Parts: sequence; C-alpha cells; structure tokens
Amino acid sequence: MKAEGRPIGVFDSGVGGLSVLRALRSRLPHEHFIYVADQAHVPYGARPLEEVRAFAVGIARYLLTQRAKAVVVACNTASAAALQHLRAMFADTPFVGMEPAVKPAAETTRSGVVGVLATPATFQGALYASVVERFARGTRLLECTCEGLVQEIEAGRTTGLRARAILTAALRPMLAKGMDTVVLGCTHYPFAIPLIEEIVGEGVRVIDPAPAIARQTERVLAARDALCQEDTPGKVAFYTTGEHPERTSGVMSRLLGEKVTVHRLHWEGKTLRPLP
Repeated sequence: MKAEGRPIGVFDSGVGGLSVLRALRSRLPHEHFIYVADQAHVPYGARPLEEVRAFAVGIARYLLTQRAKAVVVACNTASAAALQHLRAMFADTPFVGMEPAVKPAAETTRSGVVGVLATPATFQGALYASVVERFARGTRLLECTCEGLVQEIEAGRTTGLRARAILTAALRPMLAKGMDTVVLGCTHYPFAIPLIEEIVGEGVRVIDPAPAIARQTERVLAARDALCQEDTPGKVAFYTTGEHPERTSGVMSRLLGEKVTVHRLHWEGKTLRPLP
C-alpha cells in the first residue's frame, strides 16, 4: 500500500486526544485515521514516566501493525514520557508529539504572566523544562495540575459543576496575579475552552495547541510525499482499551458532534490486541 493511502495513527490516554484529531481532520480532511484511547490506564498524568512510556510503545506497535504512515502522540504526558524514545525505537516512522505552547504564550503576553494548565507528569518531564528554558525567560509561569479535570472530561462533563469548581480554583488566583494568557498543556482541556473563557473573561488569551500539531503533521507528511491524494472524505476508526466501548462511543459522539462507534482493544501484557 502506498504511503499516501495509509492511515495516520493518533493516541491518548482517553478522549482528550480527540481535540487534536478534530484539528487534524479539519486540516487534512482526506486523510484516514486510527484513534486509540488507552482508557484502561487513564489518566496518564499521575503515573510514573517509565510506565507511560511502556504504554506508548505498545500502542505505537499496534498502530504500525495497522500500517500507520505516521503517529501523532496526542497526549502531553505521553509526549513528555516517550516521544524521543518512540522516534529512536521506530526510526522509519514519523512521530508528532505535543509540546506545551509556552513559546507563543511568552511571545504574545502583555503582562508577562502566563498560566499553564497541565498534568503532573508533563510538568516533571524534560520536554517542559526544555521549553521553559528556551522560550520563557523573563516570563512568569503560574502552573496548575487541575486535579480531577481529566476525569470530568472523560465522562463528558465539560461544563458541569465539578469542572467549573476545578477551573475556577485554578484560574482565579492566576488572574489575581496578572495572568493574561492561558496555555492548555493537556489535550483534554480544550474541550473545556468555553468554560475557561467564561471564567477568565475576554481579556485573556487561551492557547489550544491542536491547530499547530495539525500543521506540523501536514508538513511532516508533505516532506515525505505521503499526503493523501484522494478527494473523498477520510474515515476514522475509533478504539478504546476500556471495558465499556458503548459508553465511550456516547462520550466521543458528544465531544465531536457526530455519531461515533468505538471498538475494543485489550492489553496482553505489554501488547495491544483486538478482541477476537
């Protein structure tokens, strides 16, 4: 099969990576995608980086068995834990990962105060430290892990009372310190952008990194002459490692605004397989 006809693999710990998939489909409407939600292990954010790396390798191996021509690590935690490892391990396959959008925030902030919402593993990773060192000197970064928000979004409760309480507790103190820009360092969080914008008001910029990831994926595929040349809409196959694919189908359908059918994969040790 020619590279341009093969799918792009996309994975996350859960439904958060759909924010990236949404941007990818908007940018590359003719491409085919395979989306894997590792809900057997969600959330990744509080897990040791070594454990997350093992999950990422297993998912990448599965996507490559499905002839993926590129893999988008649509998870900040997995990118921090495994992106460089995946690129070294599967050198023939391009991997595109998430990088906290600290650079554009630091370049555009007027007050010099930027809020960063991310998971503990993302904050602890070398990738985040490198971005801060390179691009955020002279910028005051206010960090918050928004504990519990991933679980709310996994349940489809993007505007519920619990999500509102978590985000209010995170953002109000940042506003009081002069924050004028918010970086979303977890792919789940863009689904709460309407609520975030309601809390912070019109004077605060909210940065969703997903469009930049879609542009980078397009550049990577174009450089390999691997962009799909078809003129029909691409298709998406959705999978979860969780025990309730019908429940995940409902949540994904609500988040994407279209009917989604999710199929089940299961872990056998460190290997990801379809159910018989």
